[in-house]
Parts: sequence; structure tokens; C-alpha cells
Amino acid sequence: MAISVEPHQSFREIFWMTLEDGSKRLATKNLAPGHAVYGERLVRFRGIEYRVWDAFRSKLAAAILKGLETVPIQPAHKVLYLGAASGTTASHVSDIVGERGYVYCVEFAARSMRDLVNNVCAFRVNMAPILADARLPERYAALVEKVDDIYCDIAQPEQARVLADNADMFLIDRGWIMLAVKAQSIDVTKKPSDVYREEMSTLKNRGFKIEQVVQLEPYDRAHAMIVAEKT
Repeated sequence: MAISVEPHQSFREIFWMTLEDGSKRLATKNLAPGHAVYGERLVRFRGIEYRVWDAFRSKLAAAILKGLETVPIQPAHKVLYLGAASGTTASHVSDIVGERGYVYCVEFAARSMRDLVNNVCAFRVNMAPILADARLPERYAALVEKVDDIYCDIAQPEQARVLADNADMFLIDRGWIMLAVKAQSIDVTKKPSDVYREEMSTLKNRGFKIEQVVQLEPYDRAHAMIVAEKT
């Protein structure tokens, strides 16, 4: 069976790729042709190189496969990415926003930042690595302009509060946020569902309208993706 690629029915610059065995995988166009970020497969189809998007390595891909109805990140958007790590999901966000968009990548761990810089940002014109603590947005305020979306994937307590603090400083009016909640990073003694409700409550109290919550099992245990709009 020949490989084929078709646009996702709902989300711009996200694609369905049908592989040789008939299985369907998510994919994005590779903004840095010839360069893989995390060992993902690169496939050329009709003169364009695509990157297979592994949902077991990316919570955004997992959320899409679990029925996410809104992906606010669009071509030409500016995105603040909190907890970019070594760039797995951030690189796919870079593919989606394209050359007219931009991704500000905040990461606290020096080793992850080295990987992000050397393996990802060095090959992409639309990504800025920022070595900083997402809990202290005032320290990188001079480096980030207003953004359309904030994507947050940080392994620490008060994830929603950290995101909201960044939104107060950087998010445009009526902008959107995506929060990958890691329940066990917040409180290992509580049920994940209780943690999700508490994080949603924090967002509502900070002026966000919750659009959808998607649990990410089996791709990520005790994780959920919250999508919300700033009101």
C-alpha cells in the first residue's frame, strides 16, 4: 500500500498520514527538511517532507487523537510555550505556525535547553529558546511580545496559576491557552479527576472560559489537556 497524506478535517497544518500497512498517523509539514527532532519518521509525499507525530511522545498529539475539538494554535500565530523541554511538541507547534509565526520556548532545565537549542532551534527560523523559570514571567518579559496562544506543560505544582500569571503578561485579549495537567506533579494523594477540577477552577477564577477537557490515557497516565479562552 502506498503512503498518502491528507489534511486533518478540523485543524490547519495538521495532517493524517496513511502508512504502508494502512495505519493512520498524525503528521506535520517539516519546517526544517532533513532534520528529525526525536527520532520521528520523515516522509516525502508529492515533494513535501512530513514528520510523523508520535502521540506517545507528545501530549498535544495525544489530545487530538483523544477527541480534542479545538486546537487554537494556527498558522502565523505567536505562541508562548512553557516547559518546552527538548522540543518534541514545540517543534510540531513550530511546523504548524510556520515561517510567519513564532514560538517562544521557555525551559528551566539547562540540559533540556541545550538539546532544544542544538537539535531544534538551530534549524528553525521561528523558535526562540529562553532559559528561565515559568513561575517568574517578569524575568523574561523583555524577550516575549504579545502572543495569540499559550501552551503549558510544566512538571510542578500550581500549573494553572503559573499559566494564568503568564497570560496576564503576554496573552492577547480573547487569546487561548492549552494546559497539559500533570496530576501527580500537583498532588499525588488526590484523584487525578479532583486535580483537574481544581486546575479548571483556578483558570475560571482568573478569567478563562473552559472549552474542553480531554484525558490523555493511554498515551499519558494521569494527564489531561485543558483548552480555554481568555474572556
